[in-house]
Amino acid sequence: MNATKIIGALFKSRQKALESYDSQAEAIQNAVLRKLVDRAAGTEWGLKYDYGHIRDYRDYQRVPIQTYEEIKGYVDRMRHGEKNVLWPGQVVWYAKSSGTTNDKSKFIPVSKEGLQRVHYAGGRDSVTLYLKNNPDSRLFSGRALILGGSHASNYNLKHSLVGDLSAILIENINPLVNLIRVPKKEIALLGDFEEKMEKIAQVAKDKDITNISGVPSWMLAVVKRVMELKGVDNLSEVWPNLEVFFHGGVAFTPYREQYKQIIRSNRMHYMETYNASEGFFGIQSDPSDPSMLLMIDYDIFYEFIPMDEFDSPHPHIIPLCGVELNKNYAMVISTSCGLWRYIIGDTVKFTSKHPYKFIITGRTKHFINAFGEELMVDNAEQGLAKACQATGAQVAEYTAAPVFMDADAKCRHQWLIEFAVQPDSLQKFAEILDESLQEINSDYEAKRYKNITLQPLEIVEARPHLFHDWLKGKGKLGGQHKVPRLSNTRDYIDELLSLNQ
Repeated sequence: MNATKIIGALFKSRQKALESYDSQAEAIQNAVLRKLVDRAAGTEWGLKYDYGHIRDYRDYQRVPIQTYEEIKGYVDRMRHGEKNVLWPGQVVWYAKSSGTTNDKSKFIPVSKEGLQRVHYAGGRDSVTLYLKNNPDSRLFSGRALILGGSHASNYNLKHSLVGDLSAILIENINPLVNLIRVPKKEIALLGDFEEKMEKIAQVAKDKDITNISGVPSWMLAVVKRVMELKGVDNLSEVWPNLEVFFHGGVAFTPYREQYKQIIRSNRMHYMETYNASEGFFGIQSDPSDPSMLLMIDYDIFYEFIPMDEFDSPHPHIIPLCGVELNKNYAMVISTSCGLWRYIIGDTVKFTSKHPYKFIITGRTKHFINAFGEELMVDNAEQGLAKACQATGAQVAEYTAAPVFMDADAKCRHQWLIEFAVQPDSLQKFAEILDESLQEINSDYEAKRYKNITLQPLEIVEARPHLFHDWLKGKGKLGGQHKVPRLSNTRDYIDELLSLNQ
């Protein structure tokens, strides 16, 4: 008996509902806004901005745009137990997010409504869309390996937790899911990532794993350890029924080839999701299309700021129906977790409007624009992919930053790259990366013209495990911690270079 056929029938109605995304997006989003505003009208925030008299999106625009610094005071009061501040009732869960590796953590409220109508909804729809695309799946015939972070008590308040979003999700998950998930909660929530990785590998190596979920970099460490324990070089020998990796958190491009080499099965699928501490926003709905479907009927109302206006004192802010294709936008969200017109820090580019589909292009703060080149993470990923393909290389980790002026008064970009597989020629790799970036990004090309503004990029080869050791030194192993790929300053890269001995 195929258990997936039986359980999969429960997802049929949702598969049908998602078809409305094609033609009813504006109406769906307007309904979401109405629901959120009405629900929060009696909160301190709702009273301050007169939510009771907001009738439509035009009225809603009087609410100011927010960054974390603007709401930090409200959130801290909520963490101390105050009710009805940004969202009705008491919010007891807080997702700790630093975005990358900076020391200043953000504490994102996770309400009961947000937990169900945003975060868990995204997980369910990932399965919904996967089963739609793979009707012969046997997903539920085995176990799911789900990686998570850890949490701790929040100000010693009863039942109040702060930590990685993944840990909050595991802590509150439906008990029925625990029947098909590994590892057990006590292992999944361990704080020491290296201890957790070892224990997960020991438990999972003898289970029938059909699907894995987590951040690609941390999952790679776990599955490699599983293969070591089993003495094999093909994960399919350990888990012959493994069929899908639900991944998110960081771009998959640098890891794709590594996964293909260790999971040598023609039945293996990869499905990208866009989930963050602030919400669950997108799911790859078509295996042949790398863009993701924007999830528009969750408790999230979307707005967008064109990136060419992002630093303007009064940027033009538009709802979903106003976006243009192939244009970079900073994403702004309002959610049932009490985030109102909140800039989350990610940038996206839409590839379709019927339905709305997009790709993540980078971060509002993580790019290089030291000389007017406007190099985004998406550009970097594409360039690295071409260089890897041409030289047989595989990139494990990387970061890049500007060299403002060297001993010869020359400017360039410096890339620190840790290779999983060495290129056949480092010089060739650098040349192809540089050429590819010029092809992809006209601003970069203009600055590279005749080496007038920018010299050819420089690649510094990182020693093995450099980035792991750097993150470990900061107490940032596992969870949702990320290496900053691009930076306009040299803060990150100089720290790393000092360890690159």
